[in-house]
Parts: sequence; C-alpha cells; structure tokens
Amino acid sequence: MNYTTIVNKQTISVAEIPEVGYYEFFGLNTGFLTGAPERHCVNYFGYPVDSHIKLICCIADDQTHQIYLSSCLVKASDTLDSFTAKNFNFEKFEREICENFGINYTDHPWLKPVRYAHNRADQSKTIANYPFFSIESDELHEVGVGPIHAGIIEPGHFRFICNGEQILHLEIQLGYQHRGIEQQFLEKKKLLQRSTIAESIAGDTVVGHTTAFSQVWESICGIQVSHDIEFSRTLALELERMAVHTGDLSAVCTDIAYQLGSSVFGRLRTPIINFMQEWCGNRLSKGLIRPGRNPFPFSPELANRLTGVLDIYEPHFLEMNVQLFQLPSALSRFERTGVVSYDDVLSVGTVGMAARMSGLNRDIRSSHPFGLYPEIAHEPIIKHHGDVYSRVQIRKAEVKQSMQYIRNLIQNVPEVSENEASFESPKPNSFTLSLVEGWRGEICHCTITDSQGELILYKVKDPSFHNWLALALAVRNNEISDFPICNKSFNLSYSGHDL
Repeated sequence: MNYTTIVNKQTISVAEIPEVGYYEFFGLNTGFLTGAPERHCVNYFGYPVDSHIKLICCIADDQTHQIYLSSCLVKASDTLDSFTAKNFNFEKFEREICENFGINYTDHPWLKPVRYAHNRADQSKTIANYPFFSIESDELHEVGVGPIHAGIIEPGHFRFICNGEQILHLEIQLGYQHRGIEQQFLEKKKLLQRSTIAESIAGDTVVGHTTAFSQVWESICGIQVSHDIEFSRTLALELERMAVHTGDLSAVCTDIAYQLGSSVFGRLRTPIINFMQEWCGNRLSKGLIRPGRNPFPFSPELANRLTGVLDIYEPHFLEMNVQLFQLPSALSRFERTGVVSYDDVLSVGTVGMAARMSGLNRDIRSSHPFGLYPEIAHEPIIKHHGDVYSRVQIRKAEVKQSMQYIRNLIQNVPEVSENEASFESPKPNSFTLSLVEGWRGEICHCTITDSQGELILYKVKDPSFHNWLALALAVRNNEISDFPICNKSFNLSYSGHDL
C-alpha cells in the first residue's frame, strides 16, 4: 500500500511510512481530498535526508478517526507540479516548503514566502520587498495597515485595495518576528526548556499548545498518563476556551462602539483567568501542563472555588448576551457582515470555529478525540451563515457548553496518582503526530527522531496557519470600516503563525 494510517497521539517507525514517487504522492494526497469534505490536510512538510528533501503529508479523515501518512523523496533543485493547483488546501504548506528548501512549483498560483525564516533558502527574498498584489486603476486606491499595530498584538501588515469604501481585495503579510520556535525544540535538550517553548508558541493558547507537546512527548517515550492528568488538561482547555471567547465578545462589542458589552464581557473574563492563577500561579496557565506529570493537581477545594466562580459568572454572562443579541444596532453590524461561504472554507481548508461558522464540521474533540473528550461525547457547535453573527454566536454557545462540561467534570474530581511517569529516551527513528482542539481550532505537533532518539524535526501548526486566508475572503465587498469587527470576530494569531 502507498500509505499507512495512524490515530491521534500514535508513534510509528519512520520506515513504516511508505515512500513513493512524486507523481504517485501527488495523486494520492490530492485524491484523498477530492469530493471528501470529511478529510483535510493537517500537516505537510519537508526535512533534509542526506542530499534530498523528504516530504511527509498527513491527511485526517474526520469520519474514521484515521490519519493517512505518505512520503516522498525529492531534491531541492526539483521543479514539481503543485498540489495547490489541484486543491487549495495545500497552498500555504507548499509555500512554506518552497521558502524553506527552494523547491519550486510549476503551477502554484501564489508562490510567495510565508514567514521569512532566518534560514530560508533564498535570502534575497526579504519582507521589505514583499510582492504585494496590485491593480492599476485611476478609480482604485490602496490602504496599508501595520505592521506596527495600535494595540498590543504582534506585528502584521494588511494591504487593502478599495473602490471608495468598498474592499475589493485584502492581502495579509505576516512574518515580521520569525522566532525560530521549531529550531529551538531541537536545540534545547531539557524537557522543561521544551515545555516552556511550547507555552510560548501563542500566548493566548498556552494550554492548547502545551497539551499538544505533552501528548507528543508521552507518545514518543511510551508513557501512559494517569486519569487525573487527563482530567486537568481537559478542564484547563475548556477554561481557556471560556476565557478567550468571553474576552473576544468584549472586543467585538468595542469594535461596534457598544460600551456596556465591552465593559461587562471584559470584566467577566477576569475571574476565569484569575482562577487559573489560583490553580497554578499564572493567569495564562503557564506551568500547569507538563509531560507525564501533574504539577498542580486539581482538588475538591478548587472544585468548590470554581463552582462559586461559575455561579457568579453565568447569570451575568447570559444576561449580557440577551442584551447584546436583542440590540438592533449590534445585529445590524453582525448580520451579513464578513461572510465566508461553505465552498470557500472547504476550499481554503479552514479549521475550528472558522470552519464551523459555515457548516463545515471540524472539531478534533469529536473527530480525533483526546483527553477526556471520549467520555464527554462532545457535540460541535455548528452555524451556517459564515458571518460575524455566526462567529459570535459560536463563541456564546461554546462558552455555555464549556461551562456545562466543567460543571460535570468537577462533580467527580479524580484522586491524584502517586506514580509519576518515568521517562525513557524517545524511541529512535520514529514519527509522532498530536492533535488538540484549541479554542481557535486544530493544533498539530509532529516529531521525528534519529537513530539515537534525538529530535531531528519538530513541526508546529497553529490553526491560524489555515484561517488567515478566510479573513481576507471575509472582508471582500464589505466596507473598510467593517474590517476591525471582521478581524476580531476571527481573532487569529500572529505569533502562532509567525513561528
């Protein structure tokens, strides 16, 4: 067979991944996605093997819970037909492969650098001379926003082409602070160092990324974690989802000048993140998740405290939503603003909320479950209009759903396991893939080890890698004044993209 299958968190020998010629590799992986909305590419990357580049493609099937793996050896000097010309899901993956190794594609429609990594193949391509798309016309004008942002987020540049107030095209360029995160996983040898790097991938998704890293490390070392560890991670993921969604509802209210909603939702985020500080000493949950151990066990006393926090939070959250979603001026800004169709989200391969807003069911908690989600039997929240209204409705509904999950979980706080995992060396010549549903969507971490069990590749994919293009599509034919609310309704990550 020209491919093999694994499930989430599984480690296999690299030799078990079939290696085929490029054109068979091309036909296999584009064929997996043809007429199959339940499948998408969770990762596609390359790494050096002697004088060649080994490409590995990972296609997830959300119905069977399987992940299809295949590989191919090519040379950096090769010019290849692009997957992207057949299926746009692969667009950014191939741009990254080209940037990293110099592999060229004959028919890729948008072959521009993704991150401007320090070790990119072509050093002559710099962010200062990025080739923005342009249209020559006396009637059109360009509007540039960034890369220095008026707020406190990471730098990114937005280039609009407008006809008066109407946006015809938006191009988003990131890559201003490439941090070399993946290389640091290889250079740092201590587990604590690597855990800290995972916490730093995206500051608003500490639990999500550190859980993905922990699952990789436990799998590659052959460790089975105890129930209390899975409990803490699942609980923390849902609390992180609640906190960020609540804060984003505040931000959306700010962007439509609804001061009451901005103030109340902003205030309600605070007790959630303050509880995380009570639990582990950090409001963003740094230090809480560690491979193979539970540094801050959840206790019945914390359960009582959290119950009290939720009892105060819930009625205020529900009342504020009633006010927001009955306000005509708010609804007029939410409804039919920033629409992305089902066909478009399927075409560009969005994940998480950016898929579920348009009826595309992508949620790792149900499709490739981990932690305690098999016991929870999670049901994804799906909307169908693909507009700002759908995105804020998902946030509201997911907060309510997470609250219920949390209340159910803390009814039975597990006893803390006395046996801390004893780590062996990572398995040699092995491949591991870990998927986690963060609040933005699907997080994927992959590792490959050499014959000594040392990491030779650590590959990170934040959900924003898939979803930035959806924002660019969302603002087309909207007024430029609608950009802030469209942008915040997605709330994508600059740092998670700019690894």
